[in-house]
Amino acid sequence: MMASTAFCAMAGLASPALSQQAAAGGKDTTVDEIVVVGSQIQGAKVNAALPVTVVGEQQIQASAAVSGDELFRTIPEAGNVNFNSSFLPGSSNSARGDVNSVSLRNIGSGNTLVLLNGRRTVVHPTTQAESLVPVFSYNTNAIPVAGLKRIEVLRDGASAIYGSDAVAGVINTVLQDHYNGGSLEAQYGFAEGTSLREGQLTGLFGRDLQGGRGNITLFASTLRRSALLASDQDFTAFSDERPLFAGTPFATATSLDMRVTTTPFGTFATPTANGTIRSNGVAVTGSTGIFHTAPQGFPTCGVISPTVPGLCLDAGSVNTTTDREMRVEQAQFKLTVVPEVVRYNFFLTGNYEVTPDITAYTEVGWYNAVTHGSVPSQGFTANTSTTLTVPATAYYNPFGAALLPNGQPNPNRLPGLNIPAAGVPVTISTYNFVDVGSSDVKVTNNQYRFLGGLRGKLWGWNWDSAALYNWATVNDRSYAISATKLAAQLALSTPDAYNPFNGGCLANPSYGDCTPSSPAAIAAITVPIYRKDRTSLALWDFKVSRPDVISIWGGDVGIAAGVEVRHETYTDNRDDRIDGTIGYTNPVTGQIFPTDVVGTSNSPDVHGKRTVSSAYAELQVPIVSPEMHIPLVYRVDMQLAGRAEHYSDVGDVAKPKIAASWDVIRGVRFRGSYSEGFRAPNLEQINVTQVSRSNTRTDYVACEADLRAKRITSFNTCTRTQAVQARRAGNPDLVPETSKSLSYGIVLEPEFIPAQFGHLTVTADVWKIKQRNIIGVFGEGNAVIVDYYDRLMGTTNPAVHRADPTPDQIAAFQGTGLTPAGTILFVDDKYVNQLPQQAQGVDVGAIWRLSTDRFGDFGVNVNVTHQTKLYQSPTPGIQALLDARSAGQINAGTVITGSADLIGQNGVPGWRGSGTITWRKGPFAADWFTTYTGKFYSTALTNPDGSFYHVPHTYMHNASVSYSFEDGRLEGLTLRVGARNLFDKKPPLVSGGYTGAIYNPYARYWYVDVKKTF
Repeated sequence: MMASTAFCAMAGLASPALSQQAAAGGKDTTVDEIVVVGSQIQGAKVNAALPVTVVGEQQIQASAAVSGDELFRTIPEAGNVNFNSSFLPGSSNSARGDVNSVSLRNIGSGNTLVLLNGRRTVVHPTTQAESLVPVFSYNTNAIPVAGLKRIEVLRDGASAIYGSDAVAGVINTVLQDHYNGGSLEAQYGFAEGTSLREGQLTGLFGRDLQGGRGNITLFASTLRRSALLASDQDFTAFSDERPLFAGTPFATATSLDMRVTTTPFGTFATPTANGTIRSNGVAVTGSTGIFHTAPQGFPTCGVISPTVPGLCLDAGSVNTTTDREMRVEQAQFKLTVVPEVVRYNFFLTGNYEVTPDITAYTEVGWYNAVTHGSVPSQGFTANTSTTLTVPATAYYNPFGAALLPNGQPNPNRLPGLNIPAAGVPVTISTYNFVDVGSSDVKVTNNQYRFLGGLRGKLWGWNWDSAALYNWATVNDRSYAISATKLAAQLALSTPDAYNPFNGGCLANPSYGDCTPSSPAAIAAITVPIYRKDRTSLALWDFKVSRPDVISIWGGDVGIAAGVEVRHETYTDNRDDRIDGTIGYTNPVTGQIFPTDVVGTSNSPDVHGKRTVSSAYAELQVPIVSPEMHIPLVYRVDMQLAGRAEHYSDVGDVAKPKIAASWDVIRGVRFRGSYSEGFRAPNLEQINVTQVSRSNTRTDYVACEADLRAKRITSFNTCTRTQAVQARRAGNPDLVPETSKSLSYGIVLEPEFIPAQFGHLTVTADVWKIKQRNIIGVFGEGNAVIVDYYDRLMGTTNPAVHRADPTPDQIAAFQGTGLTPAGTILFVDDKYVNQLPQQAQGVDVGAIWRLSTDRFGDFGVNVNVTHQTKLYQSPTPGIQALLDARSAGQINAGTVITGSADLIGQNGVPGWRGSGTITWRKGPFAADWFTTYTGKFYSTALTNPDGSFYHVPHTYMHNASVSYSFEDGRLEGLTLRVGARNLFDKKPPLVSGGYTGAIYNPYARYWYVDVKKTF
């Protein structure tokens, strides 16, 4: 067993105090014993020093959750859900599908350890970037919510007890077991005014063996949910969100126009050696060969296309800053906000008493989920990962050969060109493949768990040993455009060629492509792309404990000790067209690229493994007992623990923990703990060779040139942004992140309240976490600022690689006193230990329960957390930039990231809370559940007075009523009707629609539930 015994005075409700409610001589009440996370000493009764939230079956029912995501969002301390099903990026570089994460205290998804029935569970196989660094998380959607007995949340650092990842705390999910009987449950629900429909069927069956000598319990469930479409609700329907802010200062804010800037009206380039190309004397390209397509009147027109009336070919690039209506509105596609899912959960537990002192036990689990979602058309910007060139012999090249290879005149060549009859090739600079349409994304998740163990008693000691094998797989399939196939289709000299020069829809440029390429051409360029990931966890442990190893003046001293060996593996198998197996060679220029997928950077396969050996010891020591009759010292207990782990790849680490509780009198307890924690670098951070990711960054040296040339008046109006590729690399020299945690608080159980007024427990705890050696990157955006500073000083940043400056760029720097800077090709940025971080806050909880014969049983539970700090301290490199900006050495308009207190801004609220009211009277029951999310401000929107836009606080309410038949033919049948988001509250608006890491995008959701127990 993994935890000490505590007495639950309010079984079934969530509270920060449940694990301590009666441990110090509280009410003499007959209650159930439950196992609570926080100690390894089985049977100890001194677990009063640790803050633990227990979420029981009634709390789970009141939340109306049918997935781990919906349930964990109701726990205030659980933090933002950075991996979530509504996050459906256009590429498989991030986790997609039926996946949701947990991040206690918001300090990062990898800082919370999740246990299943007291032992580790495997992490989800696909990583996601947080602060530009790949992290793993446990998939809460793999937890069978309908089969849960309770959730235990240890809100305290516990690396000394449980090992790596327990920096912010531990979440232990406890499933139903020792069940004797059966139940079938069916639930159907729908979200008002949307396409979302959901049905779930659950079965729980158990049987005692040989008169209770053993038991087998089986849980199985299946859930089917239709997709929630973007078009269903106004805050997700359109990319241009300005109408949603009508009547506010932001109604015309261009930052709310989230339409895609790459458009079917593309930008192209002819070889610079040809200079300005003219058609019948009219310039079609600039001096460097750049031109674009646009509807006539947007705003100028060089020449009209010979094949598409009203379509212009004009010099220069598409300017979607001034010509905003040329941006692509993604509402034209049938996009999903939450994907369609089919989910299965199966879990079996068994135990058998081999002898009176030895029990064998087992767990077998399987989770499977298949999701279908839709992502929009693919935009392309030429960069170092791919270039696309249309040869001079291509059918649709407007500057192509005068005669096609079959000897016929080229109908698409512009008339009167000042270039040879052989034509010139054209490079695609930016283009959106709108005519290809949206892509179906299918993600299949599987997770398997097999555990077998023995436990027993010998010479007064409890012992437990088990072997576990747990693995998970992800198969992510989507469709993309093959550069090789596209190049072949572009090069065709027949009408079957793919045509990038035909623009979109002239009357409404934001919507659709009214002159698409042929279905055959589109089919010829699209290919399925797969990402297949796998993680595994093999574990063996042996642990012993005894609650009364010796007796001292204060009572029995408890002890626990154990060893554990675990082997972890990770495989990220990228598609052959992405990992370098199948590359792309530009047939015109001869350039060779490692990736064959248009618009996707090269991502090599990653393979990693490690073996971890650990040993721990724990003491629980009663210092003062009630029998000692010391004034104002009713009881004092201490917990001492330590753990050492050896990693086969990153070395050794050892950390201690100490906790204590002091009951001043019966019902008044002070408690506190100090612990040191650690988190080992994950297997991707160490083993990935190189991964390329692109983000939009500002090239500040070009802004400085514009400012000196008086083309702009401040950096705030600078438009010198581009997609900057960061080449990140794993680092085998990374060391574990370390932390120090401190918590202290008070537990009050007033003795003076008469029993007829119920039982009240109030808790308040202050907590602080300081982390060091956090794994991060300097950031390609910061590296570009360093390059800006260095160029002002007459040098350059070697981490920033640039192309030779073009004639236009040379001209832009003319007379500024600055050396011309070319386009940024890529930035070197490997993972390193840096970024110290501090987090702190206060947790407050209250439980009141009352049992009456006349009115029934009442329960009230309130749980609130106020996080006051989440501060990332600047690294030396970032501090140097901040100092340079303060000294006026670089412009004050530069945006330097990596140093800020994140609380209260950009999706990190300071306040969160939940509350539950339950009532039971005979066959009738009712629940009311409320969650509160505090306000924060968004730096993406600025008020006229310079302050940031405030996102308001929100309340979400759930309610249900039920009736249980107690006799007759319907005995054992329970009917329940309820609603989530009862008042149909929409998520608060932000730039981007809503914050999916905080809110679910569901409208009012009605459900009916039928359960039969037999």
